[in-house]
Amino acid sequence: MVRAAILGSTGYTALELIKILLNHSQVQITALTTRQDEAPLVSEVHPTLHGRLDLRCEPLSLEEIAERADAVFGCLPHGASMATIPGLLDAGLRVIDLSADYRLDDADTYQQWYGLEHTDAERLATTPYGLPELPGHRVDESTSLVANPGCYTSTSILALAPLLSDRLIEPSGICIDAKSGVSGAGRSPKLTTLYPECNESISAYGVGDHRHTPEIAGVLSRVSDQPVQVVFTPHLVPMDRGILCTIYCRPTGDGSAETALASMRTYYDGCPFVRVVDHLPRTRDVSGTNHCDITVRDSGGHLVVLSALDNLVKGAAGVAVQNFNLMFGFPETTGLLPD
Repeated sequence: MVRAAILGSTGYTALELIKILLNHSQVQITALTTRQDEAPLVSEVHPTLHGRLDLRCEPLSLEEIAERADAVFGCLPHGASMATIPGLLDAGLRVIDLSADYRLDDADTYQQWYGLEHTDAERLATTPYGLPELPGHRVDESTSLVANPGCYTSTSILALAPLLSDRLIEPSGICIDAKSGVSGAGRSPKLTTLYPECNESISAYGVGDHRHTPEIAGVLSRVSDQPVQVVFTPHLVPMDRGILCTIYCRPTGDGSAETALASMRTYYDGCPFVRVVDHLPRTRDVSGTNHCDITVRDSGGHLVVLSALDNLVKGAAGVAVQNFNLMFGFPETTGLLPD
């Protein structure tokens, strides 16, 4: 059994991760941390875990974590992760970081988009990006640190990677219209996510400067071996969970939806969590699962690519467990699909 610690265990993503790991045949959760002074039982923070896990969320030291765990899932905010992870790695722990601190390739880009100086910049170019469905994915049993992808980024990248790699669409002028449930904003109280503010309303945010933009463009540029430019606009919709991306792009030559679907099916052949479907994806159909559903339609000389996933599972905790499985030599689907 691999002993696992979860840093930042009071949020929605951590709850989803705990639920997955409790059903994982090769994992024992041995430590849960919080940056708060009090140490509540996890079942007091997440009542759905009552009777399932008897651990406290504690402000544990690095030394205590190293004594209790072999692997660490970092659910800390950006900035806090890069301050913590070097010490965990020095202690011999293996880390799946769910923050944005190691997703970008260089410190200048990180500072531009996150407004912080990166304090562990030498690891940026060498930390593998943890989206296992991409070709050249570098997570294996020799990996000590994985940069877990973001939820919007996974939805967008999985939809576009095959088409860009096969040169079926133009690499510029790609417009990503993304909509997310409120849980994507986290559990900390914010004015914009209070019920009277977001219920019965859809609103855009981060227009022109959302932090996921360089992550999407950078990963797609790397996997398709060409410069990719995207316009990314996220929206908050009044539902608990789920992301739907509607992506507008220009086909190269006489590219059609039929050709694009064939490309996707070949690209994701053997990938258990990406479903290339004929129907229009819905967040309802992927809720609570580690699946991403994608399809394509022709529209007036453009291709419209649609993708949907659960932001808390395939967009965060589920893909983190995929990466954990690859790091420890378990089947990729362990804990994520019925045995």
